[in-house]
Amino acid sequence: MTGLNTMRPLYVDLDGTLIATDLLHESLLQLVRASPLSLLSLPLWLLRGKAAFKDEVAQRATVDVTTLPYRPEVIELVRSARAAGRRTVLATASDAKLAHAVARHLDLFDAVLASDGERNLRGAGKLAAIEADAGGRAFSYAGDRSVDLAVWRGAEAAVVVSRSESLARRAAGATTVEARIVPPRTSFKRYLYGARLHQWLKNLLIFLPLMPVLHDLTQSLVVNAALAFLAFGLMASGIYVLNDLLDLETDRRHHRKRTRPFAAGEISVPAGLVMTGLLCASSLALSLALLPDAFVGVLLLYMALTTAYSLHLKRRAVVDVFSLAALYTIRVAAGTAATGQPLSFWILSFSLFIFLSLALAKRYVELTGPPAEVRQMKRNRGYVATDAPFVLCTGVAAGQMAALLLGLYLHDQQMVARYENPQYLWVLIPVFLFWTMRIWLKAIRGVLHDDPVVFAARDWVSRLAVAIGAVALWMAG
Repeated sequence: MTGLNTMRPLYVDLDGTLIATDLLHESLLQLVRASPLSLLSLPLWLLRGKAAFKDEVAQRATVDVTTLPYRPEVIELVRSARAAGRRTVLATASDAKLAHAVARHLDLFDAVLASDGERNLRGAGKLAAIEADAGGRAFSYAGDRSVDLAVWRGAEAAVVVSRSESLARRAAGATTVEARIVPPRTSFKRYLYGARLHQWLKNLLIFLPLMPVLHDLTQSLVVNAALAFLAFGLMASGIYVLNDLLDLETDRRHHRKRTRPFAAGEISVPAGLVMTGLLCASSLALSLALLPDAFVGVLLLYMALTTAYSLHLKRRAVVDVFSLAALYTIRVAAGTAATGQPLSFWILSFSLFIFLSLALAKRYVELTGPPAEVRQMKRNRGYVATDAPFVLCTGVAAGQMAALLLGLYLHDQQMVARYENPQYLWVLIPVFLFWTMRIWLKAIRGVLHDDPVVFAARDWVSRLAVAIGAVALWMAG
């Protein structure tokens, strides 16, 4: 980036230039999160024009401008220009309510030009507003996309904030490019991280119904379970992307989640919605083509429940942990539907209690985390700090109930009849009790990953416990 050495006023675009996101997209997400039924009103607002549409959305959506992914290079450019005595103006097509909030937060601009419900300051409309504000003086304009060429043609100088070489050349053809800022490119690895592939570890639960028949596995059982794992992984990734888009502000306030690619502005909201659509469609296509109808039904149930969780259920205390437990249990049901194995009352009951315990462990870790994040728990999850003892007691009790149900299940005569040496099955009970108590001990000590299932899949002691259980099942068979 070259230096700015003139006294021309500097007009700076907001969406994509000053921030690595779009405020209209962010506002729409906040509106849908707060009131999903508002989607029905969007077409009516749009019929009144783009400016009126933005005004309606801005009046109903609240965007925390303090957490937005600002581009530090652009902030420094504006700060340097103002220090040199130049007039700095925020000129944006975003609604004035949001633009003024950004300007107040940064305290770097002398004035704001923005859409106001009647005028949509985009392209030629923005140029006219800038020329009226500049009063016939030459000016510089910082933008990031091809629509800004209309403004650059009327400007004496351009600041191009883009990785596009084509846009830089076209800007140079329209006026003098006095500075260029090249944002970092989003790597393919970040897109994979945005799809939350590490969360596919949870889908290993699909293989759980095969544990009792390890001694009698067939190729078709393994293939169907593997296809179910892939289909569930694709669907889960699609919903995780949607969840991350709806949780942008919450994630940006979190010490770790703020680095996620959507929260950091590395992947745009439209790109995220495309990812959601492609991932979910791929999952459904795979399931319809290669897996039983029963599995497709379970997958659709999972999609409906996890979407409801993302939009509403996760902000209701106690309801949220039961929803999480149900989502884990549905994975077990998906494994039975894909492989044709029986889904007994015992397995469902055991799954409900153990996954309820793990969901409560997740909430306990969050309730005993950094004070700033604990304060957000009331708004984001419906819990307050004083709920921690209740969550602890309930979670430990649920884990103990799961151990009791495991013991009753192993004593069931139908279960015993499957094995030649059922006495080896009792090894599972102390192993499971040890694992459950260890999870909660780590949660109390504050060293548990905030997702216990992912922690268990990565933890060598947990993997050893699974191996011991597999050996016990094999010896029993």
